[in-house]
Amino acid sequence: MKKIRFGILSTAGIAQKELIPAFKRATLAEVTAIASRNGRKAREIAQKNDIPKSYGSYEDLLGDPEIDAVYIPLPNHLHKDWVIKAAEKGRHILCEKPAALNSSEIKEMEEACLKHDIFFMEGFMYAVHPQHARVKEIIASGEIGEVTNMRAAFTFLLEQPSGSIKMKKETGGGSLYDVGCYGIHSIRTILGTEPETVQTHAVIDPVSGVDTSQLTHMTFPNGITAYIESGFHSFRRSEYEVIGTKGKITVPRAFRPDWHGGEGLVIIENDSVTRTERFYADQYKTEIDQFAAAVLEKNGDTKAEFKQSYLNLKVIDACLKSIKSNKKEIV
Repeated sequence: MKKIRFGILSTAGIAQKELIPAFKRATLAEVTAIASRNGRKAREIAQKNDIPKSYGSYEDLLGDPEIDAVYIPLPNHLHKDWVIKAAEKGRHILCEKPAALNSSEIKEMEEACLKHDIFFMEGFMYAVHPQHARVKEIIASGEIGEVTNMRAAFTFLLEQPSGSIKMKKETGGGSLYDVGCYGIHSIRTILGTEPETVQTHAVIDPVSGVDTSQLTHMTFPNGITAYIESGFHSFRRSEYEVIGTKGKITVPRAFRPDWHGGEGLVIIENDSVTRTERFYADQYKTEIDQFAAAVLEKNGDTKAEFKQSYLNLKVIDACLKSIKSNKKEIV
């Protein structure tokens, strides 16, 4: 069976902790090279993980003719430049979220990928877990009535904020970029519609200038409202709730079911019944295999992928604007 040969641009923590192990479990992909600006570190990680090749520069990895695709877990502010460079070298791209710092950058990235016939996917790994498709089925069935509100929260305690890239404004730090983007993505995709306005209230770190927590209120053209919470100094939460006129759906392991062995829960409540449905998936492995299958079968829809990235960042743009203005902003 043919496998897509991946190169990884950076030895970032998420690559080492989550993606490299997931590549080893994957059916349709394998890591054959890794690069770091610190060549020694790249060699160490390659040896530790049985990766055949290591490079001391990202350019050298992109020049390797045996690389089919790249995974980009670089700091947020570097995504645009390296997506474009990878596209120009003919490499398909799996890029960590958020895909860029703003919606304008997305347009440049899309142009490069379409020009060079590259498949691009933003790494919202949570979305491939089957619990979310089930939530949409329940909503469509009418079991909870008409949806009136949705709430999403992704928070955790950042144990050592000093020196963390999550606390660096110039690299795209802050809780909104880091985990708030999941809440925005889930609300948009579960509801299947785009917000009209946002109003964001944030706690801004006085030293770094990044938001360490934020709460966003969103309004939609059909009267639905939504709330997104993210933060670096709260108990670990990864959840959303969909509230209807006749009941509600709670997904307490929405974004990181891998923290619970891959088990996702969908809890349905109404006046007469409460039931829990369980779903299992290896979401990082599934993400990789879905990406690889799209490349192998040549049926990946890069335009559709970039459209979702653009719309998600358009909301983030409005949230950041609202933090500065302290007013409701149009998306």
